[in-house]
Amino acid sequence: MSTKLLGCSAVLVLFLLTGLGLAFFLFGQFNALVAGEQAVVAQWAQVESVYQRRADLIPNLVETVRAASEFEQETLNEIVEARSRVGQVTLNADEVLNDPVAFERFQRAQSQLSGALQRLLVVIERYPELKSVQAFRDLMTQLEGTENRIAVQRMRFNDAARDYNVRLNSVPTRGFVGLLGWGFEERAYFKSTPGAEEAPRVEF
Repeated sequence: MSTKLLGCSAVLVLFLLTGLGLAFFLFGQFNALVAGEQAVVAQWAQVESVYQRRADLIPNLVETVRAASEFEQETLNEIVEARSRVGQVTLNADEVLNDPVAFERFQRAQSQLSGALQRLLVVIERYPELKSVQAFRDLMTQLEGTENRIAVQRMRFNDAARDYNVRLNSVPTRGFVGLLGWGFEERAYFKSTPGAEEAPRVEF
């Protein structure tokens, strides 16, 4: 075999090895994005689960509170309406996670329900006899635990979204996504509602 043929073979092998290395690198980048995206979707399911748990508790809470003598009907109606709005914007994961506007709409509806619940708890302070009812105390314990779970799951969702977004926007992954048209998009984060740091005020 001539030296020239050996040189061509070596160059061909080098090109093949380079191509294989690049292909494996691209596969790795793509698979890492898929794994990150699925982690976000899985964590979103946990968020939805705890929000659903809260929504399921509310009818029982409303009925228990309604039994209290002369309890403010307006406050209960606000809770019922806020829960109804939450049900109207509940979408599947693809719709919410791929559409920042839908994500914002979902978050806004959940925040309105949180605000309505906070106002309900403030009003309940005027009804010491209600707080002595065992069914009410049990519901409040469950609701408090659910609110804590919501906070934890939202934080975990934000962590998963951050990890995914960092990988997506890192070099050279960002270039490959645009060049090869992989179709991965950034994920939105849960944000605190403006004014959420302030306790609700009820005028007596």
